[in-house]
Amino acid sequence: MAKIYTRTGDSGETSLLGNARVLKNDLRIEVIGSVDETNAAIGVVRAELARGSVSPEGVDALLAEIQHELFELGAELASCEVNGKHSNIADSDITTLELEIDRYEAIVEPLRAFILPGGAMAAAQLHVARCVCRHAERRLVELMASNELRGELLRYLNRLSDLLFVLARVVNKANRLSDVEWHPTNR
Repeated sequence: MAKIYTRTGDSGETSLLGNARVLKNDLRIEVIGSVDETNAAIGVVRAELARGSVSPEGVDALLAEIQHELFELGAELASCEVNGKHSNIADSDITTLELEIDRYEAIVEPLRAFILPGGAMAAAQLHVARCVCRHAERRLVELMASNELRGELLRYLNRLSDLLFVLARVVNKANRLSDVEWHPTNR
């Protein structure tokens, strides 16, 4: 790989795959950055699980796979190609997320109330990752309004945020902590 700094972005522009130049505040770059933030938030979760929180079986491997898929999703967004050759995100990946949601949701009690972020540190971090993922999803919707992009990308982020919510609940249960339920304030 080349040096980490190139000086080509010093004027506020960056390159997409294929060498197209855009401003760093271009909506496409915003979406790519939001996907990258989601990936980084998941990396923090994995570090916390490795550091000491009880990690339910298979969660770290699942999160590792998701990190690779998010990188591919970002590469497709950077390619500016419809059906970009830089992504392997497919309907089968969305189905896999749904199967994982179903698998892990069977471990926890059905929801009785809205859940607030909290409990185990890794669970709280999964909620942060979920929020960041939802932000990436909203930005992608905005980008899709003016660009032809594959619907699989949006569906993937939508299911991923759902999975992150379920995993937060599963991590709390594995760490013998209750979910933090929301209770309306009486004012």
